[in-house]
Amino acid sequence: IAGSDSSGGAGIQADLKTMLANGVFGESVITALTAQNTMGVSAISESAPDFLNAQLKAVFTDIVPDAVKIGMVSSKLLIEVIAEALNIYQAKNIVLDPVMVSTSGSRLIEDDAAKMLMDKLMVIADIITPNIPETEVITGMSVSDAQSMESAAIKMYQDIKNKGGHAAVLVKGGHSVHTASDCLCIDGEIHWLRAERIDNPNTHGTGCTLSSAIAANLALGCDIKESVRAAKEYLTGALKAGLDLGKGSGPLDHTYWLTINR
Repeated sequence: IAGSDSSGGAGIQADLKTMLANGVFGESVITALTAQNTMGVSAISESAPDFLNAQLKAVFTDIVPDAVKIGMVSSKLLIEVIAEALNIYQAKNIVLDPVMVSTSGSRLIEDDAAKMLMDKLMVIADIITPNIPETEVITGMSVSDAQSMESAAIKMYQDIKNKGGHAAVLVKGGHSVHTASDCLCIDGEIHWLRAERIDNPNTHGTGCTLSSAIAANLALGCDIKESVRAAKEYLTGALKAGLDLGKGSGPLDHTYWLTINR
């Protein structure tokens, strides 16, 4: 459940590539069309709420998902539609990537929708995957090192629990902390997942890719910690491949191990 990226590197396009690469069959519910490339987002056209609901119904009444990934949702109305549908259809293994700002710096959510995202979707998720800037927006805390990542993850977990939710929280490294290590809070306990930091300026769609890989692994029966570990390993490989496309922050190589016809 996410927006479409016309450049193919993020959003629904990255989600489906990642799911295929991680051994599951992906379906899509498109929340918005974006005019987008590696240099930024120039226009957004939202799906109408009724049409979004029709997509959700089409998916959940036929090929029922074993996991759900939620990405870009930019307005309150769409958040309400998604939350209601996921509750009605008793969706499981929900991965929420609280997309607020694109890799290129473009704002992707309305200000009044951010709070509803927290209130309506975080409480039904099984895991949320904010980056550092998103973590700061959600918690109101400044995050600049490992200790503050842990504190923010615990705060998010506790806030969600207080609202009746149970989501694990994955605070992703990178951005201001300059590390590839991610902080995972499960049931109030902290687990660090270390990874090699790849010197690659092409990071378009990394958040979409990681969250979709986590969802794929959950669908295959892995627990949350193993799903995150395997997803990070996949993302590292996609970054190390060094694909270099576009004039800005380019996309990843989602099928980096394939050599047929290359």
